[in-house]
This record gives sequence, structure tokens and C-alpha cells, in this order.
Amino acid sequence: MIKSLGQAFISAISSKLIFLITLFAVSFSFQVQAASDAEELVAKSRYTLEKMLSNPDYSKLQEFAKQSKGIIIIPQLVKGGFIIGGEGGSGVLLVRGADGTWSNPSFYTLAAGSIGLQIGGEVSEVVFTLMNQGAVDAILESEIKFGGDLSLAVGPFGAGVEASTTANLDVDVYAFSSSVGLFGGGAFEGAKLFTRESYNSSYYGAGATPRKITIERAFSNPHSDKLRAALPQ
Repeated sequence: MIKSLGQAFISAISSKLIFLITLFAVSFSFQVQAASDAEELVAKSRYTLEKMLSNPDYSKLQEFAKQSKGIIIIPQLVKGGFIIGGEGGSGVLLVRGADGTWSNPSFYTLAAGSIGLQIGGEVSEVVFTLMNQGAVDAILESEIKFGGDLSLAVGPFGAGVEASTTANLDVDVYAFSSSVGLFGGGAFEGAKLFTRESYNSSYYGAGATPRKITIERAFSNPHSDKLRAALPQ
């Protein structure tokens, strides 16, 4: 009887131990994958930035980037739909410090949905230049909506460029986009920026928030050095 109870106890402990080990292995695997995906996103963001900066069609990007306090790069923004549409893509935010140097990147996702007369699909590379500290703080402190919190206006700033004037925040944001595909219909309203917490934590470690990464500069990762070096000083 005692022997049977002992075997049952050992069996129960072994099963729980196996479960915990399996759970840890799965969790570790997800963290490794997230870290790899974050590194790939940083590399793609650098490629997008360098390509657009070297393109004469986006001559104003170089000028605005030099004056900006922050920059958001989304290397792949996918938009598509038939009556009901949506768009989304992940990217990075970097902030210029008082000394002129650029922070390490913080990870974000831009997402939106819409209903209206629309058909087709489109893939874009997008770079936003944040022209003063107010724009940077607004993004760090809340989930900003483009076309909702931010009013959009088209301006003559070069091919594929829109001017977005954030009247309610008293800041200016310029959006440079390069599109591949065809999309017919109205513009998306309510495109929103969300913090990609899993990428921030896997890329830097626990406690890595956008403000701690970009403003306090409490976290760093050498994999982002080439991206920071590609930004105009």
C-alpha cells in the first residue's frame, strides 16, 4: 500500500515536472522566434530607409529627416479589401536625443480597418518623420490614430508623399510612402499605432518600454547599430 502510494506520488511529480519543462521549452522557443523576427524587422527597416533616402523621388525625406525629432519606419504595410478593407504592418520608432544621436528602435504595429467603396490590394514601405518633440511624446504616451487624432492633407512634397498636420497636437508629421499594387477607394480612417511589447521584450529584455528605450535609453542592442547609422544626423 505504502509502496503504491509512493509510486503514485513519484509519478505525479514526474508528470508535473515534464509539464513544466515542456512549458518552459515552448515559452523559450516563442521568445527566440520573437527575437529573430525583431532582428529581421530592424534589418528590413534599414533597407527601406536607405533605399528611400537614395531615391531622388523622395528628396524631401532627407531634408525632413535631418530636422526631425523622431522617425517611424514600416518596411511592409499591407492594404487590401473588397468593400471591407484593412491594412497593417510592423515597424520601428527611433528618437533623436538632445545631443543629436539616435536612440535604439522601439517596436510598433500600425493597423486599421474600413468599410466603403474599395477593391484591390497594395503593399507600401512607409517612413514618418516626426518634426518636434510634441509628436514624439504623443506617440509614446498614447495610441495615436492617423486620420483620427491626426488630420491628413496631401501636399507637393515629392512622389508618394503626404503631409499630415496634427492640428490637435500642434505638431507636423510627414509621411513618405512607396507603393506596389493597385487600390481603388477612399483613404483608411483610424489607422492606429500599437506598441509591439513582445518584440520590445524579446529584443532587449524584460521591462523594455518605448519610453525607456527611446528617451531614457536604458536599453540597447548592437543589432540596431547599422540602422541608427543610416539615419541622417
